[in-house]
Amino acid sequence: MRAFPIAIVAACYLVVPVVLGSNDYILSLVIAALTLAAIALSWALLGNLGGMVSFGHAAFFGVGAYTSALLAKDLGVPVFLAMLAGGAGAALASVVTMPALRLRGPYFALAILAYAQIFRILANQMTGVTGGAGGILSIPPLPTVFGFDFSSKLGAYLVILTLLVLGILAYKAIRDSYWGLALKAMHDSEDATRVIGVPSTRLKAAMLVVSAFMAGVAGAFNAHVIGFLEPDYAFAGTWSVIPVVAAIFGGYRTLSGPILGALVIYLLDQLLFKTLMPQGHQIMFGVLLGAMILFSPSGLLPLLTKPFARFKPAKRTPTPEKRHAAAA
Repeated sequence: MRAFPIAIVAACYLVVPVVLGSNDYILSLVIAALTLAAIALSWALLGNLGGMVSFGHAAFFGVGAYTSALLAKDLGVPVFLAMLAGGAGAALASVVTMPALRLRGPYFALAILAYAQIFRILANQMTGVTGGAGGILSIPPLPTVFGFDFSSKLGAYLVILTLLVLGILAYKAIRDSYWGLALKAMHDSEDATRVIGVPSTRLKAAMLVVSAFMAGVAGAFNAHVIGFLEPDYAFAGTWSVIPVVAAIFGGYRTLSGPILGALVIYLLDQLLFKTLMPQGHQIMFGVLLGAMILFSPSGLLPLLTKPFARFKPAKRTPTPEKRHAAAA
């Protein structure tokens, strides 16, 4: 089964550029969808492993975008290094939000939403740094490396795809580690895991930092692709709401579910719903999410893979004779 995801990734790198390389419009939609997918993946990591629901990932997206843009434009930091610094800036911003870890459930979600609004207000007021409501123009684009222009649509696609693949690998490594097992146990009973010595608060804080870093890198990438920033865009509720819808729609407890959800949700919206309903087309997000929760609460990806589960070879329980032979 491991060959299948490898084949999918290979197709994304090799087949998609050949098929869509000359269609800048469709490729730009795919880039936007994958940017949302990166935020959805970071949200799913926090929700699935950390057990925390966030309504304010726009805070980390915006901080990452501004950090990278300012470093690249004002200090001349190479763009790719500036993007990593944008992720680090978002991770640092997550430390400011850590008092919210004392809260649980919807209270934590609303607290992170409040922090997103605070960061937006600060970006508006700090005119000497961020340009205030006027924003930042002429942000350096993605660079040219060894003759290949990453600022082109194809180049930007390859960059965001690589960021997603790295995000999935990091997510999987954490999930399969000892700490991932501890986080899973915390979902069943956080108090019980504390009794046996699991540092639950530190683990949740670590997941918040990792999630913020991933969202910050996505924000940094977006800033260098579009070339401008202003607070109402960088900290818009869109960067919080659509990734949540995409992650839940696709299946936030799976690795690739949030990515599939973002692609389906965004491309359907831009190619179909926007044509049928020029005004208020985003209402269909709620309709799709409601339908998915009713008919497949675990998300789209588990629904699609369920028919193939019957083809998995059943695990055979060894007979007593074989167990005795193995023990001998």
